[in-house]
Amino acid sequence: MMSLPFYQKFHEQYDGSYRNRDLRTITSQYREQEKKSSAIYTHGSTAYSSRSSAAHRQESQAFSQALAASYQQQASRATESTLASAVSRKATSAYDYGYSHGLTDSSLMLEDYSSKFSPQTKRAKKSLLSGEEKENLPSDYMVPIFSGRQVHVSGITDTEEERIKEVAAYIAQRNLLASEEGITTSKQSTVSKQSTSTLHQEEAFEKKSRKVAIREKAEHLSLRKTLEETEAFHRKLNEDHLLHAPEFVIKPRSHTVWEKENVKLHCSVSGWPEPRVTWYKNQVPINVHANPGKYIIESRYGMHTLEINTCDFEDTAQYRASAMNVKGELSAYASVVVKRYKGEFDETRFHAGASTMPLSFAVTPYGYASKFEIHFDEKFDVSFGREGETLSLGCRVVITPEIKHFQPEIQWYRNGAPVSSSKWVQTHWSGDRATLVFSHLNKEDEGLYTIRVRMGEYYEQYSAYVFVRDADAEIEGAPASPLDVVCLDANKDYIIISWKQPAADGGSPILGYFIDKCEVGTDSWSQCNDTPVKFARFPVTGLIEGRSYIFRVRAVNKTGIGLPSRVSEPVAALDPAEKARLKSRPSAPWTGQIIVTEEEPTEGIIPGPPTDLSVTEATRSYVVLSWKPPGQRGHEGILYFVEKCEAGTENWQRVNTELPVKSPRFALFDLAEGKSYRFRVRCSNSAGVGEPSEATEATVVGDKLDIPKAPGKIIPSRNTDTSVIVTWEEPKDAKELVGYYIESSIVGSGKWEPCNNNPVKGSRFTCHGLATGQNYIFRVRAVNAAGLSDYSEDSEAIEVKAAIAAPSPPYDITCLESCRDSMVLGWKQPDKSGGAEITGYYVNYREVIDGVPGKWREANIKAVSEEAYKISNLKENTVYQFQVTAMNIAGLGVPSAVSECFKCEEWTIAVPGPPHNLKYSEVRKTSLVLQWKPPIHSGRTPVTGYFVDMKEAKAKDDQWRGLNEVAIKNKYLKVQDLKEGVSYVFRVRAINQAGVGKPSDLAGPVVAETRPGTKELVVSVDDDGVISLNFECDQMTPNSEFIWSKDYVPTEDSPRLEVESKGNKTKMTFKDLGMEDLGIYSCDVTDTDGIASSYFIDEEELKRLLALSQEHKFPTVPVKSELAVEILEKGQVRFWMQAEKLSGNSKVNYIFNDKEIFEGPKYKMHIDRNTGIIEMFMEKLQDEDEGTYTFQLQDGRATGHSTLVLIGDVYKKLQKEAEFQRQEWIRKQGPHFAEYLSWEVTGECNVLLKCKVANIKKETLIMWYKDEREISVDEKHDFKDGICTLLITEFSKKDAGTYEVVLKDDRGKDKSRLKLVDEAFKELMSEVCKKIALSATDLKIQSTAEGIRLYSFVTYYLDDLKVNWSHNETAIKYTDRVKSGVTGEQIWLQINEPTPNDKGKYVMELFDGKTGHQKTVDLSGEAYDEAFAEFQRLKQAAIAEKNRARVLGGLPDVVTIQEGKALNLTCTVWGDPTPEISWLKNEKSLASDDHCNLRLEAGKTAYFTISGVTTSDSGKYGLVVKNKYGSETSDFTISVFIPEEEARIASAKPQKGNKQSK
Repeated sequence: MMSLPFYQKFHEQYDGSYRNRDLRTITSQYREQEKKSSAIYTHGSTAYSSRSSAAHRQESQAFSQALAASYQQQASRATESTLASAVSRKATSAYDYGYSHGLTDSSLMLEDYSSKFSPQTKRAKKSLLSGEEKENLPSDYMVPIFSGRQVHVSGITDTEEERIKEVAAYIAQRNLLASEEGITTSKQSTVSKQSTSTLHQEEAFEKKSRKVAIREKAEHLSLRKTLEETEAFHRKLNEDHLLHAPEFVIKPRSHTVWEKENVKLHCSVSGWPEPRVTWYKNQVPINVHANPGKYIIESRYGMHTLEINTCDFEDTAQYRASAMNVKGELSAYASVVVKRYKGEFDETRFHAGASTMPLSFAVTPYGYASKFEIHFDEKFDVSFGREGETLSLGCRVVITPEIKHFQPEIQWYRNGAPVSSSKWVQTHWSGDRATLVFSHLNKEDEGLYTIRVRMGEYYEQYSAYVFVRDADAEIEGAPASPLDVVCLDANKDYIIISWKQPAADGGSPILGYFIDKCEVGTDSWSQCNDTPVKFARFPVTGLIEGRSYIFRVRAVNKTGIGLPSRVSEPVAALDPAEKARLKSRPSAPWTGQIIVTEEEPTEGIIPGPPTDLSVTEATRSYVVLSWKPPGQRGHEGILYFVEKCEAGTENWQRVNTELPVKSPRFALFDLAEGKSYRFRVRCSNSAGVGEPSEATEATVVGDKLDIPKAPGKIIPSRNTDTSVIVTWEEPKDAKELVGYYIESSIVGSGKWEPCNNNPVKGSRFTCHGLATGQNYIFRVRAVNAAGLSDYSEDSEAIEVKAAIAAPSPPYDITCLESCRDSMVLGWKQPDKSGGAEITGYYVNYREVIDGVPGKWREANIKAVSEEAYKISNLKENTVYQFQVTAMNIAGLGVPSAVSECFKCEEWTIAVPGPPHNLKYSEVRKTSLVLQWKPPIHSGRTPVTGYFVDMKEAKAKDDQWRGLNEVAIKNKYLKVQDLKEGVSYVFRVRAINQAGVGKPSDLAGPVVAETRPGTKELVVSVDDDGVISLNFECDQMTPNSEFIWSKDYVPTEDSPRLEVESKGNKTKMTFKDLGMEDLGIYSCDVTDTDGIASSYFIDEEELKRLLALSQEHKFPTVPVKSELAVEILEKGQVRFWMQAEKLSGNSKVNYIFNDKEIFEGPKYKMHIDRNTGIIEMFMEKLQDEDEGTYTFQLQDGRATGHSTLVLIGDVYKKLQKEAEFQRQEWIRKQGPHFAEYLSWEVTGECNVLLKCKVANIKKETLIMWYKDEREISVDEKHDFKDGICTLLITEFSKKDAGTYEVVLKDDRGKDKSRLKLVDEAFKELMSEVCKKIALSATDLKIQSTAEGIRLYSFVTYYLDDLKVNWSHNETAIKYTDRVKSGVTGEQIWLQINEPTPNDKGKYVMELFDGKTGHQKTVDLSGEAYDEAFAEFQRLKQAAIAEKNRARVLGGLPDVVTIQEGKALNLTCTVWGDPTPEISWLKNEKSLASDDHCNLRLEAGKTAYFTISGVTTSDSGKYGLVVKNKYGSETSDFTISVFIPEEEARIASAKPQKGNKQSK
């Protein structure tokens, strides 16, 4: 079997010559004939005469006409016979061409078959000569065509064919010539010699032409037989083979039109059966009935037409014609671009000359002057392909202005290098669309592709990456194919091949590579190395000098050998000097004669030693030597012998003993790895072997290039929702790096996938094709010729999600309210959120004085979340401008445009301000929903409703019309009866009792249209009768969310609804659809262009849905109440259920634990068919009664059942309840509690514990306990009303505990316990605090000397009652000036030294732990003035009291002193101003003298001195101090005594006592 390239083995469609075995047989026959032919026929060395050529041309034309006519009649019998007739026609034309240019038949036939059966027939060349060669070809010279050109190797490019021609021509010349000097043409000087030569040629031709005619006739007969057999074969085909898929004969063409114009798209389709054509707009089928008059679709006589009438801007889209039949579907695309008219263009400027052109214009090659705008539409995106597949990249190029006959320059690039057309890739330009087509993808094609469009001096470019995945391996687990096989060095003896290692090793390490070669002109591949080589370079030896070869490489691992790489470019086994000499020599026309000149023989000269011997490359597998030829070598050619020896020895061995080396380079194999060698070279010719060259230095056999180290610091970062950017650090000391391979893995999967199959350079790469929302990790390997490095460390995991950006600027800033020193602004949120939720806004403002703006200032430090903000501390009657900036987690966006000027002034209007934040949703062709927020400024009275106005966007302001005559209270309105395709704007006005306020900012413009792909809310009822609303959105972003609303209010955490969203679908399920669920349900999709839909459920729709839900259920017996269990009074257990109705034939089966039970001593059953109640009674629940109870109903065809599971804790609880009820019944036979102990808080804030008792008598005792200690109660209980109480006054923490009350008599006892601890105590305290808070009196104002006190009285105060004070709705910060406190039952706020800033409304909030209770007082106006005046009075009184004159101390009340002694008294006086003092004695003024010295020092200290007291000094004295604030008198008494008198008195006292005792 013929050896084929790998891509032809698995993709035979790329070369049709492999399809037909008969054709291969014919080809081989022609090759055999060609080999047997003489050199004259093979190389065309003899030219035919013009007469003979003309004769043969006439014969071939006649034969071709006859043959074409005979087969043309048979062509209609079968579709495939067209191929045969084409072969015959082209064969006859090839004969015509061959005879006119001296070609042999065999070469013609071979050329025909290699091209006719190729799928790319457009590449078959009609001539073997270029246009320039034809022009330079003399009439009497013929150019020989060599056999190297006739046999093709599939897979080579056009440039490769030129190289083959060059090499083949060179080989033919060398075979024909006897020396290395080349071909010399003998020129004849006389006319006689020329004529003689011509006669000889004619005679030779006559002989040869007869032979040719015989061969020609035989070949015609053979070809005719082949065609007849082919035709007979096609006639046997069955009908199925006549069917074929659709194919576009004429594809629709893209158009660019102006608005209001019509446009038609045409296409013609072939196929059997006749295909059905459907037209799409942006992938949505076009419905002509939905848009009557807009679209006209016709199909006549195989021509299909789509006409679009009155185009507008919204018709700009991609249109698709889809042809379909039973054999498949095929689509063709065309774009329609609708331009809007923006003004006239002065065409005279194009013809006015360069002097009148603006500077921004450029000169085109056609003399026009224009500035071009280049845009790309329908751009190709990141593409993925697989080896062997086809791929097309394309985009539509729109250039404005459009100039006829001036086409742009289109250039494609791959990784920055230009891409030219070849066998593998073709470029196309259709006039408005550029396309790059890959006919057979290879991994070499992977890279960044850029299209650059140049128009004059302007150009634009667009880029996207193409990824090529490995083809499926023939052997599972085998490695992928290598890539970029190139020839690094070539000479007569060897060619060095290099390649790149693949990214995928098949799961096990690559052991090495096999290199295959194929001689150009053959199909035989041979393996070049017996053992795999690991180094990605290898010298191939055993080549035939002058012949051209192509190469491929295969990787091998323990599993097997992988697919081969793409073949290399052909390369000839020639020395570079020989090739350069051949190219540099001018070529002469072939004369048909060869003249050989020989030099005189000379004596043989032994050549000298070679020079400059060096080791150019050394690996573990081979060593490459290079040297220069010797200077002394004579005229003969020389050969070389290479010798080697191990280092340190002189044991030289000849390496090439059998095959001498012809070129000054050589590759040595079979060297021991790790050993050191030296090398030398000898020259030889016929004279002998020369001296050796100088030996090289010792060379160690081994790889000189190390495998690179692993890259480091792998950092992934977000890019798009399907790609991630990966960066890394390059390994240190890495040499000859080829690039890097990147792999990715989903976290937790353990499976790694390559991100690129062609090594990338640099340290950054974008990995595409990732799953959105998944977490990935990455690793990187470095590559050079020595191999692949170890894997880097895994990167951190990253979620594949679009990178976020800052939001776009807000817009439409407006003033919603204005006061004397503040303004409220509103704005619209940005159009683009940047991929993340907007977290807030920042507002800046600046003053505008006389039209000159000032500096910007920040209005808020903390971001505001709403689209409105109040800016305070502004200047009244000052003009301001504002800017707003939006923010998300990516940062601050661009500030908005500067607002218009707003004046800060008090709005005194009574009507409300404008509503704000208008937005529209659910835009359809005849309706939309408008929503808004109420105005900030409501006017003097609350807003009572809204009016909505509408007009067309282009209409004047006097054409506004109201949509509602009566004000609506809702903040939304569904606008109906819109005209499709018309653009509208809306506004809203608020109304209160004073009138209608200012209109809002405009909403819109918005075009009334149903956008392609718009989907509506769909109501569904499943088989279980569950009713749900469903919505699907195909235009969601990664950050989009579904928001469900009822009456346009979000339904978050609604107990009646359940929402489930997954992917681009969401469902809202009604748990129990009822009357309370009536309303408008809507679903909005965030982070989209207003995608929303709604559904209205009214009473009729509710009834329909409920009925439908019932229908969807299986027919069952309608049940009112499911099976339930209840405990009766004495502990009996009742199982019961109720059906809506039961007929007389209804039956019930009672099942317990899958076994039927029947009525007996344990079970009592009863059925009431009138009420539908089914019952079963059990006296007592025992342990064996735990299980599942089921009542099975059957009523005619309807069945039903109800099950109750009583297992585990449920059963134990029920059993315990039954026992409890039994005990309760026993308990109630004596005194018991009808209502257990509970508490309530009285109006006096006391706590009352109470309980209700029953079945008591006079002898019944009641006892109270707290924490198991009995509480003595003063008064006895009266059981007339059955209520027992215990009152606890001023309840506090000390009263916490466990309270218990016991009933007892001769019939038994009962008790009730109430725990007032932890949470129960907190709840009680909260209620007490609430009562205390409610008992608070109104706030009162009291003036004090320190300031103003606000106070309120409560019944009593507890620390659990939290008190908060606020002033003008702002919490008060307590300082030394403003204090709060509680005194007894008074709660007060003390404001010391009040100021006008303290005016306003004060609120005291008493928080009881759950709610707050407020008391307010207005400390302003007259109240403030009176309080402040009283404060001033009290303050002055306090000052007077503080500064009045007074005696601070020092004077005694009584002074007793002996006569003659000195008396010194001192006291301190104080007063501001310094007081005046005076002294009194016996209430009379006392003046200072020598006896009594009175003085005041420093205005503070008063001295009273008597140098020697006498009895006359006894008396009452007083010190009087006085200043303007008052006076004070300090009295003291002086008593002077005589010592003798005292003794006498003392002795008299005992005598009196003695007398009394007697």
